[in-house]
Amino acid sequence: MRMRSPIPKKHARIEIIPLIDIMFFLLASFMMVSLSQTHMKGIRVNLPSPTSVPRPPDQDKSAIAIRVTEGNQIYFDNAPLLDEQILPRLFEAFQANKEVKVSISAEQNALHGDVIRLLDRVRSSGITKIGYNIKTAAPAGAAP
Repeated sequence: MRMRSPIPKKHARIEIIPLIDIMFFLLASFMMVSLSQTHMKGIRVNLPSPTSVPRPPDQDKSAIAIRVTEGNQIYFDNAPLLDEQILPRLFEAFQANKEVKVSISAEQNALHGDVIRLLDRVRSSGITKIGYNIKTAAPAGAAP
């Protein structure tokens, strides 16, 4: 007579989820190792130096850089300019070259209203190509 064992017999099962986890781990490991072995090589580029020869004032300019500092001090191509001289200079530049571009930058302590007032003056002079410089023009205390 055959008797059944009171202990249940377990059948072997292959679990797929732990295998998937191990495969993802191996994939990530191989990717990290292969990326760390790549050597980035670049091309040497001769960048322009920060010092440049100033242009003669009678030459037509295609771009004007205007900077606003703390206290509404305005620099027109790195030359300080009084508040009432800005609009005539912008009109002169627009009359000399209808395609003139203006780049406006402001230092960190410059007031937002001063920059907007300058932008209104640039627009009222007829200039439509206006860009904004998002870097600080010069550190505080540095020469303009």
